[in-house]
Amino acid sequence: MPENKIAVVTGGSRGLGKDMAINIAKKGIDVIITYHSNKSAADKVVAEIRNMGRMANALQLDTSKINTFDEFFSQLSAYLKTETAQEKFDFLINNAGTGIYQPFIETTEEQFDEMVNVHFKGVYFLTQKALPYLNDGSRIINISSGLTRFTFPNSSAYAPTKAAVEVFTRYLAKELAHRKITANVVAPGAVATDFGGGENKTNEQKRKAVTAATALGRVGEPDDIGGVVAFLCTEDARWINGQRIEASGGILL
Repeated sequence: MPENKIAVVTGGSRGLGKDMAINIAKKGIDVIITYHSNKSAADKVVAEIRNMGRMANALQLDTSKINTFDEFFSQLSAYLKTETAQEKFDFLINNAGTGIYQPFIETTEEQFDEMVNVHFKGVYFLTQKALPYLNDGSRIINISSGLTRFTFPNSSAYAPTKAAVEVFTRYLAKELAHRKITANVVAPGAVATDFGGGENKTNEQKRKAVTAATALGRVGEPDDIGGVVAFLCTEDARWINGQRIEASGGILL
């Protein structure tokens, strides 16, 4: 494998994805992030990583639009060949996503389809399209949610798509083993980001409930998650495969 390893982090312009990208760069890995619409935020993350002495770039991607994936990988491939003299990368972190907090009885088909398209169908086919561009011995890290193990109200459309990704990840670990590609899940608990309208940052009632239910007694922060993902990109994590790692401070034990 090439000396300089490269990670692709979807949804890397803010929140958990930003922290993952920065922590991965701290491990001496070059990083390409994707962003949905906020190019200026993505450019700031790229600048921060470059200031650390690592290669970085940002590409636009809507992970719900499967028909754009071929063009995305064409752009990615062209960038890799031009800027890194490589044709493939080593780590795929499927992080991009949106959230809705909506009672089951009020959830529309449109909202349901959005969750499935972004969090499951998009992850499924983006990973499929990525395979020719991944080196043998690569790592796939899918981001799930603590909500696949425990329940908080109003996530009935979101959480099951993450459960699907967890099952999918085990199939990846089995079916890609011949290429020595590992696949694992990181499942954050409640984290204070702008995700889903910033519910875990601004909803004090929910924050108090999460704090009371968490062994370590607080709501999570992005930096609690990024380091876990970065660890899975290191040689120390080479024997971890097909696993779900929950990073939640011990919520609802």
